[in-house]
Order: sequence, then C-alpha cells, then structure tokens
Amino acid sequence: MFWLILLIVVAALCALVLFLVAPAAGRKELRTPFAGRNFAHRGYFGKDQRPPENSLPAFAAAVQNGYGMEMDVQFSSDRKLLVFHDDTLTRMTGTKGWVRDYPYDQICRMPLKGSAEHAPLFSEFLQTVDGKTPLIIEIKSRHEYTGEYLDALCHATLDGLKGYNGPYCIESFDPRVVMRIRKFAPQVLRGQLVDSYRAYRKEGANPIHAFVISHCFGNFMARPDFIAWCPDKQNWAVRLCARLGAMMVMWTALPEHDQAALEKQYDAVIFQVVPPGSQVQIRTAVLNTAAPSYRCVKALQRF
Repeated sequence: MFWLILLIVVAALCALVLFLVAPAAGRKELRTPFAGRNFAHRGYFGKDQRPPENSLPAFAAAVQNGYGMEMDVQFSSDRKLLVFHDDTLTRMTGTKGWVRDYPYDQICRMPLKGSAEHAPLFSEFLQTVDGKTPLIIEIKSRHEYTGEYLDALCHATLDGLKGYNGPYCIESFDPRVVMRIRKFAPQVLRGQLVDSYRAYRKEGANPIHAFVISHCFGNFMARPDFIAWCPDKQNWAVRLCARLGAMMVMWTALPEHDQAALEKQYDAVIFQVVPPGSQVQIRTAVLNTAAPSYRCVKALQRF
C-alpha cells in the first residue's frame, strides 16, 4: 500500500510539473521566419554606442547587415509607446529617473549617449524596419504593474503592429504579459524570457520566487511557443520545455561567447554589440545606410 501511495504521489507531482511547465503545442509553422536566424539585441551597435543601442540608425544597420532584431517597448508617463531597454533613463541619457515617469516630449529631447539620436517611438521603429527583417518585440514589465496597465501596454503594442507587413513575435519576462498576448492575439508567436535562478537571486528575488520564475512555472498561464534562455547552463525545466517541443532561443550572446556553438544548440540566437571580427562592417554600414533621425516635433504630431 505504501508503494502504491508513493507511486500515486510521484505521478501526481509529475503531472503537476508538466501542467505548469509545458509550452504551447504545435504551431511550428509560425516559427519559420525566426528559426535559424541571428537577432541583433537592441539593434546593431558597437561597444562605443555608435550608433546608440535602440536607435533608428542601429536598427537600420541591422537591416542592412541582414540580421533580425530584438528590441524593447514600454510606456512613457503619457503612455506613448517608445523603444527603450532600461527601466531608468540614467545609463543611456544621463537623466535620473524611471522611463515611465517622464512624458515623451521630454524623453525625445534626451540624447542617447551624447549622440544626435533619441529614443524613438514604436511607430518610428516600424517605419524604419519596414517589414524587411524578422522582429522579436519584448514588452517590458515590472511586478508592480497593474492588470489595467499591462492590458493597455499589450493593446498599444498590438495596435501599433496592425497593418505592419513583416514577421514579428512578442516576448516578455513577465508571464502575465505573455498570457495577455495569448488572449489578445493568439495567432502571434509568443515567447517566455527566462533568466537563471542565480541571476534572479542577485537581483533581490526571494528563493521561492526566483525558483518559480527561473523554472518556467508560469508557462501554464501563457503556454509560450518559445523559451528565450540566458547564457547560463539550462536547468531541468528549460530542458524539459525543449523536449516538449518549445522553440529555443538564446539571449544574449556576447563577443566572448562561442557564436557557432550557440547556433548549433539553439533555434535562434540573440546577440549584443557586434559579432567577433565585425567592427569595421558595422561602422561602414551605419555611416552609409543609417535611417534619418526623426525630430521630436514630427513624432508628436502623429498623436
């Protein structure tokens, strides 16, 4: 009797884990534009931030060099959807404060790393890319964001993509966001970004939260099509997702990583800065093909 009970308990635990971790089933046809591609993280830029990351010239350079792109969207205080990676403005603009606390008419006057570029609107970004390369769009989120705020953020992203003639998918670290994409746009390829337990603990997450998030236990809400995993060794839950058929994406490959090995291991690779040996090419591409920087006043006139 003991062994029977133990067997039932183990089977129930295995079933629970499968329910929590399992990715979306099938939908492989949606992966075709993204599989076997390399994606420039925040555009194609150099270590000297020339052109600056998440700027229109960096995106134009990625297109010219034949790369897909992974980029980030979030709201300003007046809920303009802009392209910006960090939660705060400090690193890229020198201005202290949260991106969400500044209106766009102020943000667009802040130079990116002392350049002539500013953080573009999502609409400007889409005009620059013009459907010429696949996009991985990350919707930025934080734990304190309310359901209403996340609804608005997801709807703004999807509304911006209406009529866009090019392949795109949407991802987030927040399972609540991926769940909303599943609900609002089930036809769109969706992905769960995942970091390691160690990284979440380093950021201050408690052990339980760090374990749950790093082991994809939020997949039951979102049923992501792909898992975007960090450079650390894959944990058992991420490996299980791969065995269950999830498309596997790697973020973020740096010049010191073995790009060729990562391309063999993953279905797609997101890289940052420039691949080894490509410093000259990026500078030439940016100088010759960068898209013009839009003036703030023109961007605001569209709203």
